[in-house]
Amino acid sequence: MKRWLLSVLMVFIAINSPQLMAQTKDKSARDDVITIYFARHGKTLLNTFDRVQGWADSPLTDEGKQVARYLGEGLKEINFDRFYSSDAGRQRETMAVILQQAGVSDYHLTELTGLREAFFGSFEGGYNKDMANSSAHELGLADSKALFKAMKAGSLPVSKSQDSLAKSDPQHLAENYKQVKTRTQAALATIIENAKNDGDKNILVISSGTAIQIMISDLTNNPAKNLPLSNAAVVKIIYRDGKYSIPEIGTMKYVEAGKQALENN
Repeated sequence: MKRWLLSVLMVFIAINSPQLMAQTKDKSARDDVITIYFARHGKTLLNTFDRVQGWADSPLTDEGKQVARYLGEGLKEINFDRFYSSDAGRQRETMAVILQQAGVSDYHLTELTGLREAFFGSFEGGYNKDMANSSAHELGLADSKALFKAMKAGSLPVSKSQDSLAKSDPQHLAENYKQVKTRTQAALATIIENAKNDGDKNILVISSGTAIQIMISDLTNNPAKNLPLSNAAVVKIIYRDGKYSIPEIGTMKYVEAGKQALENN
């Protein structure tokens, strides 16, 4: 009788082992998924004055705070495990407004200098059109209007625009594409490594437009990567099995959903 039961048990295990292993593997794969929501900060005073704002900093305007509230409302259903920004005040302030709107009060913000905006050298604090004119001439374009037109069309790779800007800086202080990519991708790798160690699944990061564009520039073939990011726009990155996918680039759907929800209330 015992031999008969043992035989039945062995047959059962033989039949079901592949299914059990597959289920375990599927669960493990799901558990390894890490989703990171990168958002650009809200509108600032320097944005309003159309001034260059890289490592230079300024506070959010009322409009900037409002769009951050919309984003917070639009993201409130997501259970975030960790929060990151650089040491820039506009990024910290944006995060604070978002989380207050989302009802998150007890949180720790990890600051990584690698998440700073690109450094624009001696152009910092000056007018954007003057920096764009210099960059345009380096690229063989007529003027700032031609440069902005190419950027808005997504026909100018962010690598070329940043390198031309760096070359045209009279003081030779501005970061080039490789410098920005190296530090922003190092920050991304740190976020992923921390998530693996701590079991984080959903992460919210506030950074800046050009920095985010450059960070994802060689992680996706989606041409949307070259389009400038609006204030509070989101880039969603999914990490699985050592690989990145970027299903959303520059989406405003979270802001729009949050705005609609608040207006309906």
